[in-house]
Amino acid sequence: MISTLEEHFALDIVRDAAMSLGKSLRIWSAVEGVREGLLEGAVGQSQTENAAAGLYAMARDERAELCVCLDLAPHLTADPRALRACRELIERLAARNGHLVLIDFDVSLPATISAQSTPFEIPLPEEDEIEHLVRRTLQRINRETPVDARIATRDLNRFIRALRGLTRRQVEQVVTEAVLRDGRFCIDDMDIVLDRKRAMMSDSGVLQFVNTPADLSEIAGLRRLKAWLARREHALTDEARGFGIDPPRGVLMLGVQGTGKSLCARAIASAWKRPLLRLDPGTLYDRYIGESERRLRHALQQAEALSPCVLWIDEIEKGFAAAASQSTDGGLSQRMFGALLTWMQEHRAPVFIVATANNIDALPPELLRKGRFDEIFFVDLPDEEVRREIFAIHLQKRGRDPVSLGIDLDVLASASGGFSAAEIEQGVISALHEAFASGGEVTTDSLRACIEGSPPLSVTAAERVGALRRWAVGRCVPAD
Repeated sequence: MISTLEEHFALDIVRDAAMSLGKSLRIWSAVEGVREGLLEGAVGQSQTENAAAGLYAMARDERAELCVCLDLAPHLTADPRALRACRELIERLAARNGHLVLIDFDVSLPATISAQSTPFEIPLPEEDEIEHLVRRTLQRINRETPVDARIATRDLNRFIRALRGLTRRQVEQVVTEAVLRDGRFCIDDMDIVLDRKRAMMSDSGVLQFVNTPADLSEIAGLRRLKAWLARREHALTDEARGFGIDPPRGVLMLGVQGTGKSLCARAIASAWKRPLLRLDPGTLYDRYIGESERRLRHALQQAEALSPCVLWIDEIEKGFAAAASQSTDGGLSQRMFGALLTWMQEHRAPVFIVATANNIDALPPELLRKGRFDEIFFVDLPDEEVRREIFAIHLQKRGRDPVSLGIDLDVLASASGGFSAAEIEQGVISALHEAFASGGEVTTDSLRACIEGSPPLSVTAAERVGALRRWAVGRCVPAD
């Protein structure tokens, strides 16, 4: 069973194998029926378009040694005759040392078939193959219309790195679009390549490219976390590996909502100048058997292909909470969580994971075991010094200089005890709205009034916040 989006590439692999082994090849599809697989333009046999009929015809063909079926999985589920014919074909091929190859995007197979199948996944292209694809695509276009492809080797290498994580067909599509825009292939096309890549990866609904304008300097506090990250800034490079350092696996950031955990993920990628990929655990789950696991494997495969990179799993407890309890999903959550843990433990590609969580009770205990992450940080509510810095950052981001406006940051910091960074930001925004509506300007009093007019989460959910803070003592490294 070959699960892939690149059907033509998979067929080429099977054809090469058939020719090197000296075996015959038959191909079935619901459109063309059964046809000779090694002859260009071969016509399908009549009345073999039906799945059961096509499988029956190949089973009775004594010359058939390698049989390929395209998109057969749905027919096996919907048609009992097709399932019976498939089982008979497998038995007949085995008797004559033949094989059945299923090429499909859907990996959902009946148990009687999956028990006899060996799954294969076609890896995404590495840089050498991407370079070959780029050159071949440019040559193909140039045969039809002249292309100015004078590009420095350094810039070409940047393109190749930018195209990592895409399928072979997607690489060809992106290069073609960049060239047809102006008949040139140059460094100016990099933005097109990156935009198309973001769109293609976002279409999968699992991994998303995230813009990273944030910088660590825009985040107040978190001094220990920042120092830890600074010491590992270059640990994802080949030089670090040559020095004997394994790539850092990542960090788990627990803490109160609104304390800047998600912002840290953006800031880390920005400070390290690495692409940031966001994995939304909620989009992994699908109603079809096997599809959820396939989505997770594909997402992690893409992350490895794009390495070195930062993989952000936001609110990880929401995606795998059922793994910590007796779930009613037939064990799917446990299998998904187990696959993620295995990958976290065994992957060797420089993928730095930033996982955030707000609810410690929903986290499976296996995730907290040493070795899953390099460190577990607790992001607490900001102290008075940090709150002062937060006010200054958000006022300056909105074109207000606290000094020139005479805003007393010490008063605001004192009045905002128990507030998170997000709640302080909302207080600043609220004060700006009030000032704009009245035609005035923000002041210390207006900011304090907006802050004091809305109780923080540490008050409205005092029991839950207090329990989380007590749990973290001695179990996590304080981020500040």
